[in-house]
Amino acid sequence: MALKLNVVICSTRPGRIGPSIATWFHEFAASNSSFDCTLVDLADFDLPVYNEANHPRSGIYEHEHTKRWSESVNSADAFVFVTPEYNYCPPPAFVNALNYVYTEWNYKPCGFVSYGGAAGGIRAATLARQLVTTLKMMPMVEGVMVPMAWNHLDDNKVFSSNEPIDHSATAMLTEMEKWATALKTAR
Repeated sequence: MALKLNVVICSTRPGRIGPSIATWFHEFAASNSSFDCTLVDLADFDLPVYNEANHPRSGIYEHEHTKRWSESVNSADAFVFVTPEYNYCPPPAFVNALNYVYTEWNYKPCGFVSYGGAAGGIRAATLARQLVTTLKMMPMVEGVMVPMAWNHLDDNKVFSSNEPIDHSATAMLTEMEKWATALKTAR
């Protein structure tokens, strides 16, 4: 049975370009890895600022949105977070989503496709790597950075990559497959 990779769109704001970049990565991963890939949009879960009475480690969830999110996270063996950079940080919706559940993240690898201006969202990805380690996740050293992301969009907001972006994506996926296989045994 193939390992499942969730490609998560981390921005929820109107007008975002994350879905275009995530769609490209989802299709790239499906064609260039052995993962069974699923595209997940945080906006579809409509998670309010954390509102569960119990600590996430308990796994006791009162709200339907949390139960749906828990199922989505639990179903995956690995994650790629497609994230913009907001003021040098990952978007608040992404940080909130990370905090909603705990054991569902444990012992799973993750990678980052970051995008933004000249820095390509790398500062947000660097900070997010620190966050995921407290969830017992294994962040990949390899990552995909998309500087000046809007220059990669056509008039219909369809994303087009280039050789350096594709090379980075391949390197990250190769490492993620190794870690996902090893960590599945640990879980």
